[in-house]
Amino acid sequence: MQSDYRSFARECDGLPLFLSSWWLDACAGPDAWDAAVVRSGGRVVAGLPFVRTVGRRSVVLGMPELTPVLGPWFRAPDGKSGNRLAIEKDLIGELLDGLPACDSYSQNWHHSMTNWLPAYWRGYGQTTRYTYRIPSLADLDAVWAGMQSNIRTDVRKAEGRFGVTVDQDAGLDEFLALQDLTFARQGKPSPYSREFLCRVDAAASSQGVRRIFVARDPVGRPHAGVYLVWDEGAAYYLMGGGDPELRSSGATSLCLWKAIRFASTVTASFDFEGSMMEPVERLFRAFGAEQTPYFAVSRINSWQLRARLALREIFGQGRRA
Repeated sequence: MQSDYRSFARECDGLPLFLSSWWLDACAGPDAWDAAVVRSGGRVVAGLPFVRTVGRRSVVLGMPELTPVLGPWFRAPDGKSGNRLAIEKDLIGELLDGLPACDSYSQNWHHSMTNWLPAYWRGYGQTTRYTYRIPSLADLDAVWAGMQSNIRTDVRKAEGRFGVTVDQDAGLDEFLALQDLTFARQGKPSPYSREFLCRVDAAASSQGVRRIFVARDPVGRPHAGVYLVWDEGAAYYLMGGGDPELRSSGATSLCLWKAIRFASTVTASFDFEGSMMEPVERLFRAFGAEQTPYFAVSRINSWQLRARLALREIFGQGRRA
């Protein structure tokens, strides 16, 4: 079904970046993903891409690395709300029924997919998660006014007291060095290989939908970086990084503000691709972004996998007690 989905993705207006064929090729590999599709009137009207991972004891349908959302998508149905819901019900149901056999399914659906009832009726569950979005970039003065005072203070401090400027066309290597410093401060290795990130960056760059921002001081030291990608509906704060020894300069806030300003020239909204981590949530909220729910939809088909997860939870609780 991949070839049918590729045609659908090319023709579908408003398709989010992460559901595009080129993104899936870059993040998963052309041979590692497929899609369920629904046809009507001789054309594909809905698609649900997925990555199929075959483990030692299970087959999982999920999402590629560095891909915050996936799930179903369809051409916007016309007509009254009741008719649209009926069409959505049928399309989502057919897509889920068209998935191949697996031990488990787990994907984050795009925030605009607000109807997961067809999945519920088929035995799926969901966890509500949150991203943070600036829904309109049409009025940057209003966006600036909507930020908390500490963010505006940081932006002014970075530019005034520390003389920080933002390179809006920085290189990947400099950004990745900043990202590595962030993970090192947290005591974690980078979750992505350099080869993988270079492949994704090359794909996004060739599509003309990525920009790297790096904030530097007058002596050239990089303080913070932002990796931005976008589609016609939104720009996404995909990755970030910073030098922990220079955190007090306010450069992170300045870098994000410059990214938001740039985003207003290429798209309609800004999505921080929100984290469920409290400190990160607090930062995104301080930019005046609106909390926006989305669904993490899943189903476990294998009783053996359900049993293993249940035992892991029981013994995990015992260790935490």
